[in-house]
Amino acid sequence: MKIFLDANILVAVLNKEYPLFSLAARILSLVDDKRFSVYTSPLCLAIAFYFAEKKSGTAAAMKKISSLASRILVAPAGSVEVKLALSSKQIIDFEDGLEYYSALNVGCHVVITEETGDFYFSETEVLNCQQFFEKYSSKGLIKD
Repeated sequence: MKIFLDANILVAVLNKEYPLFSLAARILSLVDDKRFSVYTSPLCLAIAFYFAEKKSGTAAAMKKISSLASRILVAPAGSVEVKLALSSKQIIDFEDGLEYYSALNVGCHVVITEETGDFYFSETEVLNCQQFFEKYSSKGLIKD
């Protein structure tokens, strides 16, 4: 299963933001499960770096992002995704549009974000961390 992690999931893990940290870290740990391909976009990494840098400083943030980027797959966010995000009449927030089309480009089945309403236009499943665990634990895909 291919999943896409929004920036707010990455920020929660990098900055150990509770109460979301526990669930977000469990989702990020799915990179070690061969049944999952875990993606994010360059834009999400940049946003996560920005917030990690504000909290931990440049050197620590760079180390955190480097570690994250070495384990997670990065979906492209190039000219195709830019054009799609700009041309879609449904999409108001350009950033969300870029993330969405990056996820679609690599065939993600689920977008995981704590701001599910931001992806109101999505034809792909959009879940928050809790919803993801509830749904896929009941299907036996992940352990509670």
